[in-house]
Amino acid sequence: MSGRALRQEEEEEEKEKEKRGESAKLRQKEELSRRIKEQKVVVDELSNLKKNRKVYRQQPNSNIFFLVDRTEMLSQCKNTLDELKKAHQEMENSDKTKIKK
Repeated sequence: MSGRALRQEEEEEEKEKEKRGESAKLRQKEELSRRIKEQKVVVDELSNLKKNRKVYRQQPNSNIFFLVDRTEMLSQCKNTLDELKKAHQEMENSDKTKIKK
């Protein structure tokens, strides 16, 4: 195989790696957007509950639910939403930085 053909093959491999990386980032971005939407719904639902309503939290990886304080749960959900939004913004900023270079 000539040097020119070898370089061309290496370039094609590099382009393929970039495509895989971009598609993985796109999947991460979509997953993050989906989680943000879900969290917004949870925050909205908790915000609109009557004061005397009971709220239960499901234990991870089980079918067990525990009674929790509504305001505490709302606060935790808002914090989670803020963290998700921050991660999404950081991802957007890193994409914009790469485009400028």
